[in-house]
Amino acid sequence: MRVFLATLGATFVVLAGTAVGAGAQPPSPAQTALTKALQQGLGQAGRQSGAYVLDLTTGQVLYTHAANTGRLPASVEKVYTTSTALLRLGPTATFTTSVLGTGSRDPEGVWIGTLYLHGGGDPTFGSVGFDHNWYGTGTTMHGLIVALLKATGLTAVQGRIVGDESYWDSIRGTPATGFRRSSDVEGELSALSYDRGFTNNRAAAFQFHPAQFAAQQFAGGLRAFGVKLPGVPVSAGRTPAGATTLASVQSPPLSTLIQLTNTPSDNYFAETLLKDIGARLGGAGTTAAGATVVRAELLGKFGITPRLNDGSGLSRYDRTSPAQVVTVLKAMATNSVFVNSLALMGDSGTLQTEAVGTPAQGDCRGKTGTLHDVANLVGYCQARDGHTLAFAFLANGLGDPDYVHEVEANMTVALARYNG
Repeated sequence: MRVFLATLGATFVVLAGTAVGAGAQPPSPAQTALTKALQQGLGQAGRQSGAYVLDLTTGQVLYTHAANTGRLPASVEKVYTTSTALLRLGPTATFTTSVLGTGSRDPEGVWIGTLYLHGGGDPTFGSVGFDHNWYGTGTTMHGLIVALLKATGLTAVQGRIVGDESYWDSIRGTPATGFRRSSDVEGELSALSYDRGFTNNRAAAFQFHPAQFAAQQFAGGLRAFGVKLPGVPVSAGRTPAGATTLASVQSPPLSTLIQLTNTPSDNYFAETLLKDIGARLGGAGTTAAGATVVRAELLGKFGITPRLNDGSGLSRYDRTSPAQVVTVLKAMATNSVFVNSLALMGDSGTLQTEAVGTPAQGDCRGKTGTLHDVANLVGYCQARDGHTLAFAFLANGLGDPDYVHEVEANMTVALARYNG
């Protein structure tokens, strides 16, 4: 498994993909073969397709077709969400779930007052069993309760238990779902989401009141540890400003969350990261605030202006071009956390079964994008000559996205074989 980090010492030369300008050298046999293979692939992908391939080692544009035409990005938009998160928050950033209290603990360990379970936007927070089945690296209620009992010696509660999701708004979905809960999001959005908002490990049904559900799981966990809760009511609400932090647990670092977002193309993680971006950098834990931060970062850092209003790419409002995507890929090529978060061709995530047994297997990384009429693939390939190539293939208006995904994977084989 290779890490595709470009050595970017050369000045980037802007060339038309197949044209020979005045005074320019004619394309080499390797470039001609690459152009032929990519043209054939785009022909199979359909008329609403575009591509852009840039040699990051030399700065040469190897291929371009409708590279500035905006198209539905689908999950390619996660490239924008995750790169913004990494650049603005850093790879070691975490999100905190806390227990706070108002009242006091008596000498026998009884908490007299209210305990607040406060969510901080950790998408992995939940049960040990759910974490084992879904991530293997997430934050659990069990760990939080262990930390609480170690810190306080709690034996009983006389008062209330409240779940607090106010770090974000309480909108469960995204613009694509009419802001309603939906299986398309692959979870239910809440700053205090427990097991992604599902009622069990099989993800068969959503919780109706995520904050209260999480608080109920907290109460049940306390009882399992022998803490007595005689007649303690459990509800949802806000933590008052004067509450004391009693215990907390941190999410996995952002580097891990980015991996869990991009490799399997997880819509829920992308949308939670967007709200986290909004909460930390945009003044509100909302989809709109997060999207505003991402758009500003893309303009300020990369000089591009794609259209987007969500984090996962489910929205049909979103538009981006192959050239815009490659602009970000070029800038992020030396960021190992970002590059290694992309699925490895023929090995992992959404590319696990693609291009197996070809030169692209193990030498290309990518981010797919899929809707019922969209098949996109963007990423990096290490070519035969050792150069790192950044590419974006976007195809819209399709009847069979699965077929076009195979076509695009085969196009990366041509990139891996390139010997310029």
